[in-house]
Amino acid sequence: MRKFAALATVSVVALAGVVFAAAGGNKVAGAGAVLLPASAAAGYQVSAAPTVAAAPGSAIPDSWICVFKAGSVPAGNEQAEANRVVGKAGGRVGHVYRYALQGFSINLPAPGAAAVAAHNPNIDHCAPDQIATIIDPVNALARPGGGGGATSETTPVGITRVGGGLATYTGTGRAFVIDSGVDLTHPDLVVSTTLSRNFVSRETSPNDLNGHGSHVAGTIAAKKGNSLGVVGVAPGATIIAVRVLDRRGSGAYSDVIAGVDYVATPGVGRPGDVANMSLGGPVSTDLDTAVINASNSSGVIFALAAGNETDDANNHSPARADGPNIYTIAAVNASDTFASFSNYSVIGDPVDFAEPGVSILSTWKDGGYNTISGTSMATPHMAGILLYGRPGTSGQSSAAPNGVRFPIGIKP
Repeated sequence: MRKFAALATVSVVALAGVVFAAAGGNKVAGAGAVLLPASAAAGYQVSAAPTVAAAPGSAIPDSWICVFKAGSVPAGNEQAEANRVVGKAGGRVGHVYRYALQGFSINLPAPGAAAVAAHNPNIDHCAPDQIATIIDPVNALARPGGGGGATSETTPVGITRVGGGLATYTGTGRAFVIDSGVDLTHPDLVVSTTLSRNFVSRETSPNDLNGHGSHVAGTIAAKKGNSLGVVGVAPGATIIAVRVLDRRGSGAYSDVIAGVDYVATPGVGRPGDVANMSLGGPVSTDLDTAVINASNSSGVIFALAAGNETDDANNHSPARADGPNIYTIAAVNASDTFASFSNYSVIGDPVDFAEPGVSILSTWKDGGYNTISGTSMATPHMAGILLYGRPGTSGQSSAAPNGVRFPIGIKP
């Protein structure tokens, strides 16, 4: 959550290291760091920085994310412009982005995508779509098919550690869970079916068929006082499912950006709300910029999982996104020992806090419960805290692999 501004460069994350840019269709390949802004305007500047190649095997064939040049397309005209561009190229428009980014996704072979970028002056670049996944849980103890049941209420140790679960939440903030969906009828959750949405291709429902998103939701806001299951940090707060991952916990960055764009839609996300993203993949500045812009324009505070690769979180999106309304979260165990799997960084660049993420009991799909570990489980502790305001601190983690000790965030 760096508070200083930096020049945003366009991540030309590319199939075979190539992104198709509008400047005469030039192709530039290479690798380099990308600085992200603490705050972003409607668009972002293009610099001469080196491109960043897509991770091997991560690009989705014939799927592209095209971004309009800043100021080139009037607000409200994105769909018409996408249709015009794609109609000439013979491709198919997927999502249209209006708020977190201006642009669209497209299904088109690489030569067609190159032509779209080269011959349409309103397009800044078309970058390959990439695979996004849940931050894989380190262990899962639920029964196959939906998790174990629960007949009495318990407050998990992690909830107590962060000062949550003391009373039913009475605030007005909601929690967007950008994930595999949420169990819409789980008896331990309050889910807005009116506001919940699905952005997974060939699917229609935001209901969770994987379990991961439901687990996240329970840590944020499982009910208190119903003699059932678990208690969340902000018990009974409203959950809004934003489904961007399929039943396998896998998806596309184009779908994830669509989910972020939904949160940024005027009248949907609002100050006081939080958005949890316990997902990730290779570096994508388009995704990072969407998160930054959404957090700034809507006032929604984003909590991002650092990742489970025992690696620098700057190597992963959207974990690396930074801004005043963004918190990236590492994991600790019940003794505040830094989790062996957790990603890390220097403090605030981008990892801000470490939260309980080892052997976390929470809700699951099909009305069940499950105990799993990961930064995916740590992050919703922070999301629940943020429903009450900016976090306080209580102690530090043990040293991460880089020697840094992260503050433990607690309810203010």
